[in-house]
Amino acid sequence: MPTRSTGARARLTRERVLLAARDLADADGVETLTMRRLAESLGVEAMSLYHHVPNKDAILDGLVELVFTEIEGEVGGFGSTSTPDTWRDDLRVRILGARRVLLRHPWLPGLLEARAVLAPTMARYVDGVVGLMRDGGLSYDLVHHALHALGSRMYGFTQELRLDDPDGGATEIDPAMLATVPNLAGMLAEVVHDDPGSTLGWCDDQSEFEFGLDLLLDGLERLGRR
Repeated sequence: MPTRSTGARARLTRERVLLAARDLADADGVETLTMRRLAESLGVEAMSLYHHVPNKDAILDGLVELVFTEIEGEVGGFGSTSTPDTWRDDLRVRILGARRVLLRHPWLPGLLEARAVLAPTMARYVDGVVGLMRDGGLSYDLVHHALHALGSRMYGFTQELRLDDPDGGATEIDPAMLATVPNLAGMLAEVVHDDPGSTLGWCDDQSEFEFGLDLLLDGLERLGRR
């Protein structure tokens, strides 16, 4: 009769390990993820994990792959079947779908920056974005410029304007400093608002993301028509 550890090992798979790692990252942040904590969450010894993932780096790269697989399901696949009349809206829908997934896993942007690894699912996502723009009649040269312009927004996130506190409150600004930046002070006096339901402290993060995305897509659409 198998022992408990043998039975647990038989039930363990790479996918199960990665899903558990994702749950821990969602709960406490990816920086708290350790092999020991992961093993404890799965009810196995830490050494059992190495039968499925060689090290922590492999887990982190696997998390990127896992989240982009989730994005693929969210947006209904990474294929491209657009037309010159629909590509812009189709690309917008795809990017906002990716954003919905990343809002569920807010640790991913930092991980993408730290790892700089192009997972297969991530590569297929980018390939699909290129395909949508090509379906719209955009040249490869314009598509290349578009990828640079979209940047991380293509994946559903941006490095937002930092006028807020990480805990959701307004940043304290020295009144003496405001006197030296009259244009910024005038803007803040008119548009900054309290929005406790936002992902940022002062602004509606989703609205600002979509505003920037629409500016880029509108400009690309006009260039593509030339």
